[in-house]
Amino acid sequence: MAVIIKSKKVAKSGRLVARVSSADKAVITKAATLAGQPVGSFVVAQARKAALETLETHDRIVLSTEQSRRFVEALLAEPAPPTARMREAMKLSRTKVTSDLD
Repeated sequence: MAVIIKSKKVAKSGRLVARVSSADKAVITKAATLAGQPVGSFVVAQARKAALETLETHDRIVLSTEQSRRFVEALLAEPAPPTARMREAMKLSRTKVTSDLD
């Protein structure tokens, strides 16, 4: 059994306009009718859902089991000793960077 949760009404001040083919409009209208929603509400809800999924996919890194294992091993491994170039950069940094912690 589906549960419908109603949220607080939010003032709508933005506007979204899209031109669609008559075939797309028919499909969207039919889907909205089956969902029991007005077309505008249906379109906005589905667009929001797709947008949130896109943002989540963009913000999340998904690793395979092998990639995850290699990542954890790299985190737990002893750090490599600094190279001569890195030691020189650290010396230069000490002369040029000031800190409140020093």
